Amino acid sequence: MRIDIFAAHWGNNDLPPDVFIDKVLAAGFDGIEMSLPLDVALREEWTGRIAKAGLQLIAAQWETVFHSDFDLHRAALAELLENACLARPVLVNTHTGKDFYTPAQNAQLLDLAAAISEKHSVPIVHEIHRSRFSGHPMLLLPYLQQYPELPLTADLSHWCCACESLLEDQPQTLAQVLPLVRHVHARVGHAQGPQVADFRAPEAKPALDAHLAWWDAIVALRRAAGAERMTFTPEFGPAPYTQTLPWTQQPVSDAWEQNVAMLDLLRTRYAG
Repeated sequence: MRIDIFAAHWGNNDLPPDVFIDKVLAAGFDGIEMSLPLDVALREEWTGRIAKAGLQLIAAQWETVFHSDFDLHRAALAELLENACLARPVLVNTHTGKDFYTPAQNAQLLDLAAAISEKHSVPIVHEIHRSRFSGHPMLLLPYLQQYPELPLTADLSHWCCACESLLEDQPQTLAQVLPLVRHVHARVGHAQGPQVADFRAPEAKPALDAHLAWWDAIVALRRAAGAERMTFTPEFGPAPYTQTLPWTQQPVSDAWEQNVAMLDLLRTRYAG
C-alpha cells in the first residue's frame, strides 16, 4: 500500500501559488491539501499549477464553519463540495455540520455529501473536529449506527482536547472509529489542547506515542483491507494553533518546520 503525504496550504495562504508549490516540492511532499477558490479561473489556475508540478491534490472544505444557520450551512456545503469535486482531487476533506445541530440536521448534511460524492465519483471524507458533528466521541458514535461505513478523516488531536485525555480510557471508541478512517491529519494534540508546541520535545513523547499508535493501527487496517493508498497531511497550524509568547505574540515554534519534520517521521515509519 502506498503512503502519500500532503502539504497543508493552511498557514501558507499568503504565498503566491508558484512560491508555495516550489516550497512543497523542495520539502518532498506528494501533494497539497487546500481549500480551492470558488472562482473557476482561480480554481483552475491552482489545479493546473499543482498538476504541472507533478503533485496530487486533496481538496478541503472548512468554510461552512462561518455559517451557524442550518440552511446557510447546507447551501454553502453543497456549493463548496461541488466546487471541490470538480477539481477531481484524490479526495475531499470536509468540516461537516455543527455540534449544536440536531441529529436529523447533521444527517441531512451527511446525506448531501454522500450524494455529491456519488455524483462525481470523488470520495468525500468527514473530518473529526471540534464543534462539528464529530467534535466528541459521544457525538459521533450515534451517527455510526445510521452510517456504519461513514468515511472519516482522523484528526484525533481534537478528541484529546475535547476529552481532556489521550483517549486511554476509550479503547472501545477507537475500535469503532479507526476502521472508518480514510485520511489522517497528522498533528499531535494533548489533553489540554489540539497541538503540542514541538512533537519532538521529550515532554511531548506520551502524546506523540499515542498518536503514532493510532496511525499505526489505521495503516494496518487499510493494508489488511487491501487499500491501494493511504493519505496523511501533517497539519501543525499557525498561531494561535502554534502557541505564542505573551505580549510579543512570537510563535514558540515554526509550524512549517514541524510539518516537514512530521513528513520525515512518516516517511521513515511507513516506508515499504
